[in-house]
Amino acid sequence: MIRQDVYRIDPKRRTTLDHKKKQFAVPVFKQQDYPYRLNFYEIPPTAEITLEQFEQWAIDRLKVLAEIEACSYRNKSAAETAAHITPLLQKYLPLSSNTSSSSGAADQRLKNERQKDHYSHFILRLAFSATEDLRRRFVRAETMLFRFRFQQDDSREKRAFVESLNLDLEPVTEEEKSVLYEHLLSATPGLRRIDEETWYKVDWERVPELVERRSVFLSRGKAYVPSREQLSMIVAEFSSRLERALELTSRALPRLDEDDRLTPILNHLSKNFGSAESVYSEGEGVVDDAAITAQNIDKLSHHFPLCMRSLHMTLRKSNHLKHYGRLQYTLFLKGIGLSLEECILFWRQSFKGFTDDEFNSRYKYNIRHAFGDVGGDVNRRGRGYPPYSCQKILNDSNPGVGQTHGCPYRHFSVDNLIGLLQSTGVHDKELLRGVREDVEKTRYHIACNRVFEWTHKADIKRVKEDGSWSQTDLDTIVHPNTYFKRSYLLSQTQKTTKDT
Repeated sequence: MIRQDVYRIDPKRRTTLDHKKKQFAVPVFKQQDYPYRLNFYEIPPTAEITLEQFEQWAIDRLKVLAEIEACSYRNKSAAETAAHITPLLQKYLPLSSNTSSSSGAADQRLKNERQKDHYSHFILRLAFSATEDLRRRFVRAETMLFRFRFQQDDSREKRAFVESLNLDLEPVTEEEKSVLYEHLLSATPGLRRIDEETWYKVDWERVPELVERRSVFLSRGKAYVPSREQLSMIVAEFSSRLERALELTSRALPRLDEDDRLTPILNHLSKNFGSAESVYSEGEGVVDDAAITAQNIDKLSHHFPLCMRSLHMTLRKSNHLKHYGRLQYTLFLKGIGLSLEECILFWRQSFKGFTDDEFNSRYKYNIRHAFGDVGGDVNRRGRGYPPYSCQKILNDSNPGVGQTHGCPYRHFSVDNLIGLLQSTGVHDKELLRGVREDVEKTRYHIACNRVFEWTHKADIKRVKEDGSWSQTDLDTIVHPNTYFKRSYLLSQTQKTTKDT
C-alpha cells in the first residue's frame, strides 16, 4: 500500500504566490538617456507625453515608413531610396549625431529628437503587432530605416554603439584562420590576404542575408563573417530582436482594450499603414489663383485621380450618379476649391433629366449639407464634411449594382480597371503589367502613384532637374485632392517654362 504522505509537499517549503503575480510580472522601468543616435529599442519608454504627442509622433514616423515601403515596392535602388527619404527624415523624424551638439540648446534638441524617435517606434509597435502581416511589414520597414541610419552614422559613434550591444561575437583565432585560409579567402570577394580582416564566428541563422548571398564561409553551423560585413550582422540582429519583441507585444494587446483613449488611435494607425494617412487639413487641396468653376470641371477632369475621373465620366455618360457617388464626388470638388454655389450649379447642369423642382427637392439639400450650409453634428461650424482620403475610399463597402463610388484599383475587376485606364490614355504595356501586379498584391495606392508618375514623368523630371520642387513635394500621394493639386501644379510649371 502506497503511503499518501510520501507525495505531500512540506508546507514550510511551499512557495506562496500572490494571485496577481502569477500572470503579470512586476514592471521594471529604466530611464533612457540616449547616448547614441542609433537605437535597438529594447527599453520601453516610461516618461509621460500628451495624447497629441502620442498621435502626431506616430503619424510622422508612419509617413517615413510608408515612403520606405513604397520605394521598395517600386524597386528603387539604394541611392534613389536614400535621395527620396533623406528630406522626409529631416522633416518628420530628424536624428542628429553627437558631434552636432555643442551647446546646451543643441543638447536639448538632440535629446528631443531621440525621444521622439524612441517613443514613435514603440507607439507603432503597439499599433502593428496585432496581426502577422502587420508585424512582418513593420519589421521590414523598420529594418530598412535602421540600415539607412547605420550607413549614414558617424564611424566613431557607430563603433561605440556596436560595442554597447554585447552581441557575443566570437573572434576567429589566428590558428583557425590559418587552417581555413583557402575557404575564407574564396568566400570573401575582393579580399587578397586573410590578415587584412578581423573575423567573427556566429550561428549561421544570425546572418541570413550573407548566407543568401553566399558571402560567408559556413562550417558546422557557424558562419565566418569578416568585419567588412558588420552591417549585415547588426541589421540581422536588429530584425530578429524586433520580431521577438513584436510577438511579446501582441500577447499584451488585449490589456489595452480597457484604455478608450489609446485604442482608437492605434486602430487608426494600423488601418492606415498602407498609405500613411494623416489628418486632412482644410484647404490643403486648393490651388491658389486657379479658376475652379462649374464650367471648368470638364477641362480640369484630366487632372483627377482615377476614382474621381471614373465618377465624372459616368456622370457625363448617364447624367446621374447614385447617392454615395455624388457624396464622394461632391466632397472632392469642394476640396479642390469649388464653392457651394458653383457646386449646386455643376450638379444642376449635370442632371439634365430633372426639372428644377425635382432637383431642388431630391438633391440640393444633400449638397448644402456636405458643405455645412445646413444640418448639425460635424456641420455645426459650417465646414461640412472633409473630402474623402484614399484610405477611407478603400475601406468603404464595395459599390453595388449601378454604383460607381469607391476605388477602381480595389473595387473594379482587373480587366475593367485596365479598360478604364486605357480609356483615359494609358496604353504602356509595362505600366499596365505593373498595375496588375500591384492590384494582385493589394498595393492599391502604389498602383495609383505608379500611374501618376507615368502620366507626369516629363514634368516630374523637369522640376527635379531645375530644382523647383523638392523631394518632399513628390512623396507618395495618399489623398485624391493631393493628386489633383500636384497634377495641376505640374502642368502650370510646364506653361511657365514655355513662357520663359
